Amino acid sequence: MIAGISVAVAVLAGCGPMPELDGNVTGQGGGGKGDSGTEQGVNPLDNPDGTGPGLKEITSDKDRTKARALIDKVATKGRGTKTGYDRDKFGYAWADNVEDVPWGRNGCDTRNDLLKRDGRDIKYRSGSNCVIVSMTIYDPYTGKTIEWSKSAAAKVQIDHVMPLSYDWQMGASRWSESKRKQIANDPLNLIPVDGSTNGSKGDSGPATWLPPRRDIRCSYAVRFAQVALKYDLPVTSADKAAMLEQCK
Repeated sequence: MIAGISVAVAVLAGCGPMPELDGNVTGQGGGGKGDSGTEQGVNPLDNPDGTGPGLKEITSDKDRTKARALIDKVATKGRGTKTGYDRDKFGYAWADNVEDVPWGRNGCDTRNDLLKRDGRDIKYRSGSNCVIVSMTIYDPYTGKTIEWSKSAAAKVQIDHVMPLSYDWQMGASRWSESKRKQIANDPLNLIPVDGSTNGSKGDSGPATWLPPRRDIRCSYAVRFAQVALKYDLPVTSADKAAMLEQCK
């Protein structure tokens, strides 16, 4: 997530198509129902690489037990200094030239990849099968179904579930630029959501910010933990306690 600014939409004219994946890549799959009645999202426990759309709520006792076990694996430490942090340290926004993440170097920028993953009724710029100009998208954080167009781009923003500034403070300041670009463009760490809701998050961890929609909070905690574990990043003790609390 980029705190405090409107999302800049980086587009590449004439981009190639995003590779199709099995299952729910177009946002038509199983999950919580939006106000349109269309089911959206995938249980994060069944979506460890983030290539499935959105977030589905975790409801069963069995899955909540699995969620707590996953969160319990996350290491903890105190939050470090923000000194030296700059968004550009994670590469330019929505770079496609990223190695070892799904859809990296597919000829389409990361933002459009994520809009395609989670959107439906998608329309593209004339002559492009990459640049999306309108769509319908379900925001798991609020439960809203949003009619989006590129003319009002900031209405939908891409949330970094584990914020980049948070990453920096928890250890990414010591990483190579290539690894920072990975976490900034990894679909596991990215969810298109309502822009104003995203703007309220800043670089908060789960102890100080959670999605407004209560029944998605365990799923959000699981996704935060999945990113932390993939990139071997700790969280604060308060954040881990808050994550575990959501999945009781």
